[in-house]
Amino acid sequence: MADWSYIPQVLVSGLGIGCVYGLIGIGFCVIYNASGIVNFAQGAFVMLGGMITHVLFARNGVPLPLAALVAIAAVATLGVAIERVVVRPLWNRKATMFVMILATLAAQIVVERLTLIAVGDQPKTLPVFTDRPPLMIGPVAIGYQLIWIVGGSLAIVAALAAFFGLTRTGKAMRACSINREAAALQGIPVSRMLALAFALSAALGAIAGILITPTQYTAFNVGVPFAISGFIAAIVGGFGRPFGAFLGGLLLGLLQALAIVGFGAGLKNVAALSVLLLFLFIRPSGILGAAK
Repeated sequence: MADWSYIPQVLVSGLGIGCVYGLIGIGFCVIYNASGIVNFAQGAFVMLGGMITHVLFARNGVPLPLAALVAIAAVATLGVAIERVVVRPLWNRKATMFVMILATLAAQIVVERLTLIAVGDQPKTLPVFTDRPPLMIGPVAIGYQLIWIVGGSLAIVAALAAFFGLTRTGKAMRACSINREAAALQGIPVSRMLALAFALSAALGAIAGILITPTQYTAFNVGVPFAISGFIAAIVGGFGRPFGAFLGGLLLGLLQALAIVGFGAGLKNVAALSVLLLFLFIRPSGILGAAK
């Protein structure tokens, strides 16, 4: 029988993974808003963020902060490469959404196989960013890595809000999301905005991977589960709504944590899919409504 006395501690843990799901969901929304494309290679960016940081830090002795920055830049560059090599030709030929999804899934598989060849199949991890005993609030232990995850996620959400609301580039990306043809007539380089969207989305995925890897391992095959959870977060929040995706990620993380206590870790993905089905039946537009 489930021991529900651990609920406060479980909810704290769910908050951390929910922030990661939210960042991945925002990555989906950034690309969708700029192009109408659903990028299922997003999970590969999460995996590579933690993996490249591990390789640089553990194998090559690069300081952890520098290794993380290099990993983010490398994954962002990969995002642009996928956009140029895989997505752009199909986009120019006005391929269907189904074809785009299959193409990005193929890119995900290629990245996974190359990672397997390069680093092997053994799980990898990173040290916590702040190696100190957890903070105790009553019976609840709050690790410093959780603080890094939540604080970093909130800072990124705030920075993205400022970017899209205050900068010319951010406003141009928003214009592309509203009407690409009209944006092009106004002189906005739509193709450049698409490349930037992939770079930004990939960087978000890499940051999520770097933040979560100290608390759970990374391996060549962890990308797909993260991509599915991020996609569910985006749908639950309202597809195309970055802040809604973050809220959807928090909700998903908390519900998965409760499902682990009540039914066991093996059913946490069942809980995630149940949340998705519930929203599709009751509120298909998500918490904030789908972007228009």
